Amino acid sequence: MEVVVASSSIDGGIGCWDVHTGAEQLRYKTCVSPPHGLACVGQRFLASSQLRDPSANSGCILYWSWSKPQVEVKSFPSEPIQPVAANREGTYIVGGGLSGDIYLWEVATGRQLRKWNAHYRAVTCLVFSDDDSLLISGSEDGSVKVWSLFMIFDDLRRQRSDHLYEHNFSEHTLRVTDIVVGYGGSNAIIVSASADRTCKVWSLSKGKLLRNVVFPSIIDAIVLDPSEHVFYAGSRDGKIYIAALSAESTSKSNYGLHIINSLSNHSQAVTCLAYCARGNLLLSGSDDGMVRVWDAKTHNIVRVFKHAKGPVNNILVVRPELNFNFRPNSQASSRRHGSLLPPALDKYRNPTDEDADTTTVIGLQSTCRKSIDPSYFSSHVINNQIKELQQQGSSAAAEMETERLKLECTRSMQMVQQWKKMYENLHQFCVNELLDSDQAGISNGNST
Repeated sequence: MEVVVASSSIDGGIGCWDVHTGAEQLRYKTCVSPPHGLACVGQRFLASSQLRDPSANSGCILYWSWSKPQVEVKSFPSEPIQPVAANREGTYIVGGGLSGDIYLWEVATGRQLRKWNAHYRAVTCLVFSDDDSLLISGSEDGSVKVWSLFMIFDDLRRQRSDHLYEHNFSEHTLRVTDIVVGYGGSNAIIVSASADRTCKVWSLSKGKLLRNVVFPSIIDAIVLDPSEHVFYAGSRDGKIYIAALSAESTSKSNYGLHIINSLSNHSQAVTCLAYCARGNLLLSGSDDGMVRVWDAKTHNIVRVFKHAKGPVNNILVVRPELNFNFRPNSQASSRRHGSLLPPALDKYRNPTDEDADTTTVIGLQSTCRKSIDPSYFSSHVINNQIKELQQQGSSAAAEMETERLKLECTRSMQMVQQWKKMYENLHQFCVNELLDSDQAGISNGNST
């Protein structure tokens, strides 16, 4: 099952519907999310930052499980958080503060692993690359910065480097409103939208601007077509513009250069977009309180969902974990400690924490007394499990278990590197083709 979840800046909770049947699932209570303030963590639970009073000096981050409409975990960071994001496997949660700082927490323990000053003004959006090696942030200061998590966790490299970021794209003249990342890890393209009415396409491998698209109105939301031929841009004039990414689409339409079409049905500004590859569906949320599902091929509306209250400012398409159940479990909810969600996030970083080794490992099976979710852990959690094994059984058994974990770790990391290399080679080829086509078009134009 794939579901669409939608939240609002007004306390109307979180709506949840089956994308393909339209059936409403649970409605999650008490949520006042800012733009980009809703995330799904490893397909296991929802997390949302809360900003009830933008002028306040505090905020919170809330967790909901799939099967319970009430908030189950509350965290209180040291400052109000606007955007939140989680890496693909739900190992880490990042949050962007009004001060311009970025916070990184370990989900399984709630530990604050890192905090760094990223921007001069408030962070507006955060997104991980498809291989989780990079974090891209946008800000009210108009900049888009690319951060390597390897650099963030490497204290020695941090001390030797003049700056932490890999790239600093500063061509936008007003606040960044949205960022999307393509496939290919460090060779991907990224598209950024801004209140300056432009969307800019960047190459991560070359660190340069590939394309600048000017729109008739401010763009607040963008999403990539899975094939990366076009991207969709949700505008404050209520339209969804379709802009070309391919080099050959250079003709000027009625809307402007590289804009090839538009969709129009919302009565107010389009605030958020998502894409469901299964069924080739585009989803849009708006200040009019509606979520519309479009057939991306025919541009027809196939389904409409109405949020309970207020404008829609976040939508996600999620495929929950296989063992979920949207029906509330009264027996589980009646138990004080019935939640299987991870603990609250730390407000401050504990200086006594050992944070030198935080490599993500895949496929670890829980062997401790306490059932721990998620199934992806940092080495800090693994070390705690090994200590428990040593206390429970013989030293020989513990040593065998440790060797098994090391072997699984090595195999998993090798597989990750193989896939990463394949993505890098493929995307490098595509980027080179795009640049070569652009150069050929310019040369042909000059010759004529």
